[in-house]
Amino acid sequence: MPYAADPVWKDPSRGVWLYQSNCLSIMDRTAERYPDGVFDMIFADPPYFLSNGGITCHAGRMVSVNKGEWDKSRGPEENHNFNREWLSRCQRVLKPDGTIWVSGTAHIIHSVGFAMQQLRFKLLNDITWVKPNPPPNLSCRYFTHATETIIWAAKSEKSKHYFDYKLMRLMAGGKQMKSVWEFRPPGRAEKAHGKHPTQKPAALLERIILAGTKPSDLVLDPFMGSGTTGVACVRNGRRFVGIETEPAYMSLAIRRLEESRVPA
Repeated sequence: MPYAADPVWKDPSRGVWLYQSNCLSIMDRTAERYPDGVFDMIFADPPYFLSNGGITCHAGRMVSVNKGEWDKSRGPEENHNFNREWLSRCQRVLKPDGTIWVSGTAHIIHSVGFAMQQLRFKLLNDITWVKPNPPPNLSCRYFTHATETIIWAAKSEKSKHYFDYKLMRLMAGGKQMKSVWEFRPPGRAEKAHGKHPTQKPAALLERIILAGTKPSDLVLDPFMGSGTTGVACVRNGRRFVGIETEPAYMSLAIRRLEESRVPA
């Protein structure tokens, strides 16, 4: 079921299609084919523009924060223009009642939120993802960075978004689930096929997908990376379209998806 071009990998039996391309191009073609939208939900982990020559701590060692050209800042105006560009495409390919979840740190998330308001998305929640064991701040001049923000928004003010309130309450021990979530970063098992510098834990994506979609719904990840969103979709009976530009990350995502199965 290709949406705009020939996928580089697909598994129709599980409803998975992967495209190696610029996400703007794929979403433009998809919007032409589906003018009323086609995706029930989008999860996006866009560039945070953190590759500035700085350092961080990983596994007890000092390492560079540089992740590649795709993560280098082009200045606040250009960075914001980029966010408006890809968010406007996401809005076009969402169904009328569809939602989008976008992760980020302070370096980018405020631009994302402002762009959403400019485009007239309906802001629903901002989730704070707490990391219980973050890397220390080596300069000792700042608080240790221990959180990321995830903005949840509906396509428009008229959207009647889906939320599985009962399941989230059950998962929260019979109480209303709060907007502060604690998840550990991906462990060794999730990186068995290789590493991605901004990989998210599968448990985080599974909660998002269970909260905002129904079985067989169609989910898009325009910055797929290592394929965590796809893995979470397969495990929970949702269909998935992923877009990634980097061949190495595409290969990593394919390896992970090939071994993913619905839990027994």
